[in-house]
Amino acid sequence: MTPRSRISILIADDHFIVRSGLVAVIQSEPDLLVVAQASDGAQAAELYARHQPDVALLDLRMPIKNGNDAIELIRRDFPQARILVLTAYSGDEDIHRALEAGARGYVLKSSTGDGLIPAIRAVAAGDHWIPQDVASRLAVRSAYEALTQREIEVLREIASGRANKEIAQHLAISEHTVKDHLKNILGKLQVAGRTEAVTAAVRRGIIEIGPVVK
Repeated sequence: MTPRSRISILIADDHFIVRSGLVAVIQSEPDLLVVAQASDGAQAAELYARHQPDVALLDLRMPIKNGNDAIELIRRDFPQARILVLTAYSGDEDIHRALEAGARGYVLKSSTGDGLIPAIRAVAAGDHWIPQDVASRLAVRSAYEALTQREIEVLREIASGRANKEIAQHLAISEHTVKDHLKNILGKLQVAGRTEAVTAAVRRGIIEIGPVVK
């Protein structure tokens, strides 16, 4: 099989060891070829434009531009780009945002190479790839009402440890409005308190806290 007949792949992940492992797994397959590697989302978009691979394999959490930003950048110039997300993040909002941005598949890093390789081939062929574990997590989202952008902003402020008065000052809204937002947040996340709300939001991928650990 010649290089031109193989499925060309761009890998984007900010961890060198992860990228190296992916290259080893992917290139053990005779029909797959890694043509570029990126360590951040901005570089992924640049390398995609340069190589225009059959499949872009992207992590979600990367510096400079995250995975969703990279997907949007790539698809802005290449609407037919075939993008597969490979990430450790399994929150229903993480999955939803990636698919909304234009990813054609979503694979968790906890999957084995036996799950990744078929996903690459399927996306390269123009199909979508949503394995059962991902579909089950995404289905959870239908049980919750979506938070508004302002509610997410208030939730981030809560996660940073600010009291209602501080949140009001920081967002230039009244303290009464902050309390109303908090009431809505607790109801939509189906939790009883501020700490539970932050925990649930982080688990679902609605907000992030502190440095990302993979």
